[in-house]
Amino acid sequence: MALKVVEPARRGGGSPLVVNLPQVKSHPAVKTFIRLADDYLGALGYTEHGFRHAKIVARDARKLLKDLGYEKRVPERAAIAGYLHDMGNFISRAGHPQSGAAISYQILGELGMPYKEIGIVLGAVGNHEEGIGQPVSPESAALILADKADVHRSRVRNKDPESFDIHDRVNFAAESSVLSLDADKRTLTLELTIDTAMCKIMEYFEIFLERMAMCRRAAEFLDCQFRLVINGTELL
Repeated sequence: MALKVVEPARRGGGSPLVVNLPQVKSHPAVKTFIRLADDYLGALGYTEHGFRHAKIVARDARKLLKDLGYEKRVPERAAIAGYLHDMGNFISRAGHPQSGAAISYQILGELGMPYKEIGIVLGAVGNHEEGIGQPVSPESAALILADKADVHRSRVRNKDPESFDIHDRVNFAAESSVLSLDADKRTLTLELTIDTAMCKIMEYFEIFLERMAMCRRAAEFLDCQFRLVINGTELL
């Protein structure tokens, strides 16, 4: 099926509408597709990628850019991209950033977002995954950092620790995960508290090293230094 191109809505033929996160969250397609994406990943045994994750990534991406002093539309676009970034998973895990961007184009056009803003949001959604994505804008850099920082036991669906795989074990071992900014020193710190009886720190690096490298590149795009602190010890 061909993707339908939707001209952004305008008030009385005037300027395109200003679209904000509450409007995006209330769109019926967004509500449906995020739920389907989370169900799909649950069937594959992945950790939670639903409304909880979407809200946290949107919140943290917005706060990061706001605290760095970006004008208000930049943090808002980051929040919108953060909320939509995993929606494409209901089609397939493979290529979900690109399929999510294609779906988001239709939705944001229906809501009346200007084409330039749509393009910025799509660029962020399409570049959030390690291995293929790169920080290409402040919005995309903030999305990468907020997404990769959401490591926590509440995301683990499996309730049987004896059957945990390494992803379940690492996420369940994460008792807290805090992404913080020191605007004066231009440092971004991801501070984790990990139960080492559940997961060795080396296991964290085994599956998250590429993600941390991506966070470093994203921080550098924002003219910041990335720091990783686990159980009080600085590791990066």
